[in-house]
Amino acid sequence: MSTEQLDAIRAGYATTGSSMQLGAAVSGEPSAPTAHPDVQVDLPLSVMNRHGLVAGATGTGKTKTLQLMAEQLSANGVPVFLADMKGDLSGLGALGEGNERVLARATDVGQSWEALGFPVELFSLGGKGTGVPMRATITDFGPTLLSKVLGLNATQTSSLGLVFHYADQRGLPLLDLKDLRAVVQYLTSDEGKGDLKELGGLSSATAGVILRSLIAFSDQGADVFFGEPELDTNDLLRVSDDGRGIISCLELPAVQDRPAMFSTFLMWLLADLFHDLPEVGDVDKPKLVFFFDEAHLLFDDASKEFVDQIEQTVRLIRSKGVGIFFVTQTPRDVPAGVLGQLGNRIQHALRAFTPEDEKALRATVKTFPKSEYDLGELLTNLGTGEAVVTVLSERGTPTPVAWTRMRAPQSLMAPMDAAAMAEVVARSPLGSKYNEAIDRESAYERLSARVSGASEGGAATPVEQPAPAPTQPAPQRGPQPIPMDDREPAPRRSKQAAPKEEPGLMKQVMENPMMRSMLRSAGTALGREITRSIFGTARRRRR
Repeated sequence: MSTEQLDAIRAGYATTGSSMQLGAAVSGEPSAPTAHPDVQVDLPLSVMNRHGLVAGATGTGKTKTLQLMAEQLSANGVPVFLADMKGDLSGLGALGEGNERVLARATDVGQSWEALGFPVELFSLGGKGTGVPMRATITDFGPTLLSKVLGLNATQTSSLGLVFHYADQRGLPLLDLKDLRAVVQYLTSDEGKGDLKELGGLSSATAGVILRSLIAFSDQGADVFFGEPELDTNDLLRVSDDGRGIISCLELPAVQDRPAMFSTFLMWLLADLFHDLPEVGDVDKPKLVFFFDEAHLLFDDASKEFVDQIEQTVRLIRSKGVGIFFVTQTPRDVPAGVLGQLGNRIQHALRAFTPEDEKALRATVKTFPKSEYDLGELLTNLGTGEAVVTVLSERGTPTPVAWTRMRAPQSLMAPMDAAAMAEVVARSPLGSKYNEAIDRESAYERLSARVSGASEGGAATPVEQPAPAPTQPAPQRGPQPIPMDDREPAPRRSKQAAPKEEPGLMKQVMENPMMRSMLRSAGTALGREITRSIFGTARRRRR
């Protein structure tokens, strides 16, 4: 590498605001590289909501790159969400080990290394693991994402959407899988099939496919993923008492055999954030950075409409202060419309063992700006923990392509031991909110009572009809700002100072997480039809 090229990298990655240090520029032959600690490769925090891609073959250092990025985001007060595919990212919450290799890497890249641990919140899908259970109701998950999980075709997806529409309008809370099965069975029964006649009805054949898919899904243990209390994505936006962003780590080893389930659940999280966060425009640092690991699983067998909705989410959510980084093996795993939204690229080594690998390599090279590197040769010869980087500068322009030796993570580069993980979960403020599953009256119980009444010869209890629209227009309810950390209640004022501010019974009830969840799901019972937005997920108001 020439001196001019090093100078161009130094100037291209210089920042004036807050930034994250990825590593140091490297020169020389791939067989004998030299790092230049005086030429730092930085990523400005102000462009993190322009999204990014971390790619590379297995074993090339992608996970450690995620770790060092999460560490620095947290240190800068930015909350992080990441999916822990292999179970080793829980080490973010423990002190790192300064062995010989780590210290040598730190010296190479000009890093002042010290062992650090970061504030971590451990989650698990439905309690399948050690972490705090993370659940969603069927109503909020919506028909589009559920169809992706169940592998339904376009006709079946449309029919499932009709089932959701019926439940939304009739005030039937779909909280778990048995609720949805009950509604499908009811709409094809003698008692219920007339209810959908005006909308075209639900054919027995299609209903049979949906029911068989739901039963198989339930047999795989998916029942635990759906229900209440549902995750409030506001809980992913917290900071610790010392101002560091909390790293929400969703452990997935226990559900690795259900890739469609966990990848689609991650998309629900993004859609929910998209619904509820206010517009903030350009910000000095993001409100949340979301790492979407094994991203190819989301796009496998996805319809064009589904991919279009992902592209829309990625394009629009940046104005709400959320940055998304897709993590996969090659850029080819991500559709072009989504890839074009990813302004920050960190590409680890690729392999070229097969003709298919060669095609992936050529496609990857074409995604980078022109440079003096022979990227085809360099990408196949990068060492572990090295990457080819190009990001957006503070001005929003692409930086020069830089062969980079990445920094060493300062937290533990291995899983926490079981006792330490149990301690993190035990002291979580979210445990009392989410640990205990709730099974209240919902569609299953209401329809069972109706059918039972009819079979006994009595008058069947009618399925609730939507209340008439109000005569006066409802007030506008725009999205409200979400507090970064609402764990501590506001100071209570004295009765003399402000007697009307004293919390009454209704306020105490509304602050109860279970009550809020019940009211969200049963909104139609109060005469307010559920509205659905991107991916058909249900919209709800935050407190």
